[in-house]
Amino acid sequence: MSWSLVLSFQNYDLATGASGPAGFENYARLVQDPNVLSSLGNTFIYAAMAVPLDIAFALLLASLLNGVKRASGFFRVVYYLPKMTPGVATAAVFLLLLNGNSGAINKFLGLFGIDGPQWLADPAWMKPSIVLMSLWGVGGTTVILLAALQAVPRELYEAAATDGANRVQQFFHITIPMISPTLFFLVIVNTIGALQVFDQAYLLFYRDGNSSVPDAARFYGVYLYQQAFQQFNFGPAAAMAWLLFAIIMVITVIQIKVGNRFVHYEGNDRP
Repeated sequence: MSWSLVLSFQNYDLATGASGPAGFENYARLVQDPNVLSSLGNTFIYAAMAVPLDIAFALLLASLLNGVKRASGFFRVVYYLPKMTPGVATAAVFLLLLNGNSGAINKFLGLFGIDGPQWLADPAWMKPSIVLMSLWGVGGTTVILLAALQAVPRELYEAAATDGANRVQQFFHITIPMISPTLFFLVIVNTIGALQVFDQAYLLFYRDGNSSVPDAARFYGVYLYQQAFQQFNFGPAAAMAWLLFAIIMVITVIQIKVGNRFVHYEGNDRP
């Protein structure tokens, strides 16, 4: 990290190893480069879609697993296994699933008379396709939420049921408050991960070294990689990395300041 900070203020040539001071020129180039702003916008949109869906889907799976009595260990392993799948293998599967002409997803939609989109060719559907691929690895979040659900005292549900609360009321007034610290943690961690998205976008759209991908599929992490390891602009790439670090830091601080108001800590009278 220290060396990358030094590089961000230098003109560094990877081929010769020569470097010279650049001052704030690399950071000034980021403001002037339209691809930096567009890639940041795409990354923010992706994060806004992926983080809530990831947590909501994981909470649904964790709730189902929490109700399983027999073979619960088997089902936990089954739901976690996709997390262990190599990214290249996952991308290969989703390239087939998301094919606009012969993909399994569009064929399934066709059974209901729905004309599926061109997931990987239509700019409007490129980010949703990456979100779908990211949901494949939701097992890690599911396991964390399952542990939180199993830690909720059963007496609270029994008392609520005695008072006439139904399942929905119990979920929003008992489950959500009791697992709110875990949800808070996952929102922060998943947001950090989403803002650094790279492998899903690269494997789906840049796998053949193609650099003429539509702007809708240009993400900040991919553009940083192109600057550093394809165009060998290590100074601007290092500046991009530190800009992303600063953005993530600011967003995390805001999340902590705002989110703490809605988190219930057991034994504390106030959130």
